[in-house]
Amino acid sequence: MIDFFELYFYEDCPYQDESAELLRLEGRGKMRIVSRENGISACAGDLAEYYERKGLKILNRLGDGEAFKPGDTIIEAEGDLKLLFRFWRVSQTFLTIICAIATKTASMVSEGRKANPDLIIATSRKTHPGSRIFELKAVRAGGGDIHRNSLSDSIHISQNHLEVTGELGNLRAMKKIEIEPRSREEAFKYAKMSDIMLLDHLTPEKLRELGPELKKLNPELEIAVGGIQASRIPEYAPFVDIIVISAPYYANPLDFTTKIERL
Repeated sequence: MIDFFELYFYEDCPYQDESAELLRLEGRGKMRIVSRENGISACAGDLAEYYERKGLKILNRLGDGEAFKPGDTIIEAEGDLKLLFRFWRVSQTFLTIICAIATKTASMVSEGRKANPDLIIATSRKTHPGSRIFELKAVRAGGGDIHRNSLSDSIHISQNHLEVTGELGNLRAMKKIEIEPRSREEAFKYAKMSDIMLLDHLTPEKLRELGPELKKLNPELEIAVGGIQASRIPEYAPFVDIIVISAPYYANPLDFTTKIERL
């Protein structure tokens, strides 16, 4: 298992902290990362575990899915002053990004379920390289689900697969089979063998018409849509079971600040 925090902190401080060395920082201190806005917490516990492995003491931290408001502390730790200064900026940046993903996901889930209480908001594999494990956790912290963790955990037959393989045979598998048809004709052709059908870039009006027709052929079929903007979730929610979307990964980072003091 790759220790991503080791990579993150090494990248920011591969040798020594020149500022801390010049100032001859010594002793113990306390660091608090504080929010300036409302949000949903994610992965502060993962960061806390790393801190503890490095000898810091965790005084306080929020759990995944906990709501916070301006002035609330996301994580608070004490220990070696030089180490706190080394961890400060990367930790703050990490949490502003990851908590933003959880916050954006929670907002999208809330909006979608006003129109469809059973709707699943599922994020794609379009995570940032080196951040997938935390970004997926953030989605779950915000009440979303994961469309695919990786190529190894599910079957998704895309339009590119269909272009290369041509006609599909009688597919059977232990895992759910998801098919992304290239046309209305293919949607009807493969409805019975699909567990999930991903209908990308269709309008809500077309989905309202097509979805029930496909479910007549396969009552267990789940209809998913992708390729839509987050702002249009309420329009699509009544006509699908799943919305596949990447928008949470690109949410604007939240506004956090860090306070460090000597003990």
